[in-house]
Amino acid sequence: MLFHSVYASCPVCVITVGGGLLIAKKLGIDDLLVSIWISGLNTALAFWIASTIKKKIVNNPYLPAEALVKAGLWSFGFYFLTIVYLWYSKQLVNKVFLGLTVGLVVFFLAMLTDKALRQKKNGKALFYYQKVVIPIIYLLVVTITFKLML
Repeated sequence: MLFHSVYASCPVCVITVGGGLLIAKKLGIDDLLVSIWISGLNTALAFWIASTIKKKIVNNPYLPAEALVKAGLWSFGFYFLTIVYLWYSKQLVNKVFLGLTVGLVVFFLAMLTDKALRQKKNGKALFYYQKVVIPIIYLLVVTITFKLML
């Protein structure tokens, strides 16, 4: 049986999370908690875009290696664009700014954890969908922690 690789930060996953955020906001869930997941969504999008571009650029002999796009740059770009948009629309309050920052940092920690676990197994995942599960667990733990503090 032939198995195809799965890309964890797929567009379907990202759209699902985005729809969930809209519903959460409409249900009156605190802005801090929603903004943590918005930042997680932004970072997931950034990693997906960077990996997609990298695949197309790597096989292109006309582009130098320096042209490879780093996921971190995309993540910070999305972070700042989100802040600018929320500021411009007068929705940027301290809670939202804190949530966006925490979400970005937590997602990066989750990706570093995933990478460290894969290095221990010569690049292989310890379990199926590891690249999806670890960020979700990290974001859930932080969300629950902040919810208990509110």
